[in-house]
Amino acid sequence: MEHAGRRVTGGLGGRLATVMQHAVEVPTAALVLVEISVLLAGVVSRFVFHHPFTWSDELASILFLWLAMFGAVVALQRGQHMRLTAIVSALGPKWQGRAEALAILVPMVFLLVLLPQAWEFADEERFIETPALGLPNIVRAAALPVGFALMLAECAIRLLRCRWVHVLQVAVVLVLLGVVLHFAAPMLKAIGNWNLVVFFVVLLFAGVLLGVPIGFAFGTAIVLFLMTVTRVPLTIVISRMDEGMSGLVLLAVPLFVFLGLLIEMTGMARAMVAFLAGLLGHVRGGLYYVLLGAMYLVSGISGSKAADMAAVAPVLFPEMKQRGADEGELVAILSASGAMSETIPPSLVLITIGSVTGVSIAALFTGGLLPGFVLAIALGLVAWRRSRGETAGAKVSRAVVGKAFLVALPSLLLPFVIRTAVVEGVATATEVSTIGIVYAVLIGLGFYRQFDWRRLYPMLLETAALSGAILLIIGTATGMAWGLTQSGFSRQLAAAMASVPGGGFGFLLISILAFVVLGSVLEGIPAIVLFGPLLFPIARAAGIHEVHYAMVVILAMGIGLFAPPLGVGYYSACAIGRVNPDAGMRRIWPYLFALLVGLLAVAAFPWLSTGFL
Repeated sequence: MEHAGRRVTGGLGGRLATVMQHAVEVPTAALVLVEISVLLAGVVSRFVFHHPFTWSDELASILFLWLAMFGAVVALQRGQHMRLTAIVSALGPKWQGRAEALAILVPMVFLLVLLPQAWEFADEERFIETPALGLPNIVRAAALPVGFALMLAECAIRLLRCRWVHVLQVAVVLVLLGVVLHFAAPMLKAIGNWNLVVFFVVLLFAGVLLGVPIGFAFGTAIVLFLMTVTRVPLTIVISRMDEGMSGLVLLAVPLFVFLGLLIEMTGMARAMVAFLAGLLGHVRGGLYYVLLGAMYLVSGISGSKAADMAAVAPVLFPEMKQRGADEGELVAILSASGAMSETIPPSLVLITIGSVTGVSIAALFTGGLLPGFVLAIALGLVAWRRSRGETAGAKVSRAVVGKAFLVALPSLLLPFVIRTAVVEGVATATEVSTIGIVYAVLIGLGFYRQFDWRRLYPMLLETAALSGAILLIIGTATGMAWGLTQSGFSRQLAAAMASVPGGGFGFLLISILAFVVLGSVLEGIPAIVLFGPLLFPIARAAGIHEVHYAMVVILAMGIGLFAPPLGVGYYSACAIGRVNPDAGMRRIWPYLFALLVGLLAVAAFPWLSTGFL
């Protein structure tokens, strides 16, 4: 939801926005391209020449932080930072205008407070020298203050487009809130860890529900907490953000996002769907199974569930409607398939959870396939029952199916190659994503002869924007998780969870409930980053295998993400299918029930997650 109200400054805001856009987008696209090239050079040096470059990972890490910050700026320009808009969109125009002003002013406050701290942190890093290239570390750390300054400028430009009365009203409320917190500080300190409820429940969720971008809501909550009830210097927030956004594992995030865009642009996704449609389209409910199978194959590579659904739905929906399928039914199963496929590698949720909890990504890739298959079977049974009365398609000859298989074979091989390479330890997730990009480019140019060079620049920017939005959340959530840990909350949480009746399975049931709620409010990656480091040690202490626990919480989070009325993923599916949300809301519940039954089966039988480890 992007509601700006009447533009106060006429063309000034538009001209400034255009200048800012050109100033940021060109270097951002170049950063993505250079990042891919550097990592590719490292892969070639290792696998082809057997003489790894010692500097490639270090240079890639330096560029990566710059890419994350510039990508966050582009995401801000495009309104692509993750935010909950379901409640705001139901409000009247005046309240929507106030909510939009709030969604700009809160990030501005966060950035204004931390910008001096970011410069101080970067300045201190100049005394540290990088081991391979011998550069002062300020070359990398300066990305944080530069990114903050650019985002601050973008917020100021966006503020010019809001009604001044809305801006003034919201500013007064924020000032009053600051005054109240200042004078309430002694009382908040006196109540001990109950003050966490004020900052990380009341204020945080109020901001999220009113449409403040989730990453900035996390960051503002931890800054207010530290400023009000502690004497901890705010540079700790910057250092935690730097740590959270700089993990080498996260280098795979922009690469898989770009790979997913390539798969759609080169026609590889369409070829997969065409083969599955020829194979199953003639049976009752066949195209439902095709949709589930296509989501199983494509899912996770793009890093965006919206991108996964957009690659599949436009190919199948017209034919499914011709066969008598209700449009509400279509968007219901599309949403459910998005939740079903959250554990299917190389899902960015798996990569993120491996990064923040230390669980082996190869183990997560191995463990994620069977739980996703169990939920696909559960959804398939519901689809079979609900497809009664729809006409089946004509049976396609074996020759036609065989030809479709040969056409789709290069596309079908890619997901299996990616997963196998990581699971078998042949290559890291970052390396295999780079190889996948080269493979997709060659197949698109040489086999499918479908490669639109004009789309390359927008794809680079889309990659940066999505990656920047994800990484900013990871950074601010890392700072917030640090604050919760230092306060002693994690120990108290561990003690409370350990006393849950039912032992390990009781803990799993409570985790399922918690992540369904968190998934609907915070979306997937923010919920995982914030609570993963706190809950995984508790799960291990309760005797639950970490891969098994990962599958359970990821699937629970996926159900929350796609469950109306709050689940953002559900509304994305409606937008992609061009279906009114009301139509799908009446039909999605049997699919959600099937997902819940499948999730409980995964929770009850750990072998489904760990049997192939």
